[in-house]
Amino acid sequence: MNRQDFLKKTLLVSGASLLTTPSIMAHGITETDGIDKLTDKDGNFIHLPLPYSESQLEPYMDAETLHLHYTFHHGGAVKAANADLVKIKLALEQNNLETIDFWTKKLSYHFSSHILHTIFWTNLSNKKTEPKGDLLKQIEKNFGSYEKLKTYIAATSKSVDGAGWGILCYQPYSDSLAILQCENHEKLTQWGVIPILVIDVWEHAYYLKYKNKRADFVDALFNLINWDNVAMRLDQARKLHQ
Repeated sequence: MNRQDFLKKTLLVSGASLLTTPSIMAHGITETDGIDKLTDKDGNFIHLPLPYSESQLEPYMDAETLHLHYTFHHGGAVKAANADLVKIKLALEQNNLETIDFWTKKLSYHFSSHILHTIFWTNLSNKKTEPKGDLLKQIEKNFGSYEKLKTYIAATSKSVDGAGWGILCYQPYSDSLAILQCENHEKLTQWGVIPILVIDVWEHAYYLKYKNKRADFVDALFNLINWDNVAMRLDQARKLHQ
């Protein structure tokens, strides 16, 4: 197999492989309602409707911010990821391999944004919940208590340099939970982990309501976290690696 054939076999499926290779952005957990379905039958990235109305997370997340965030920031990432795939395919067809690295990096950025935003929306609810059952036991095993976990992920999210995410993830290689700080959508990752709770601290997630007070936004999000969704994601992550 020559270099060009190898690139065609690997890069043309790069969108799908980002969901199956062992990286922090590598797994989209599929819920029964399909909210985590990231692609259509042809492999094109899709932007599914929110699981609630845009005003449902008031007063902690305002409807205007939610609309702009979901429609233009998440939606823009979906459109850009599809465009990246087109550019990669075109570069291969034209044997223009000088641009492959550029578009592959762009795809990593945009597709990772799509995955994290998809998880983010389902991590939120206007119904107050707290960890229980197996999730709570795992939290207590790895962090000591629920309160210590909240302190840890809040501090991690608030201190992201620039734009990024705070992430609670499942590490199958050690059968444990871990907290990670992610810059942008894809930097400072850990191989193999599966995100189960993500906190978006890009300014577009909070600036209209909270101005420059990121810490206040992160604290407010704990009123919205759907721990039942987090528990479901932990259960699914374990099943993926049994």
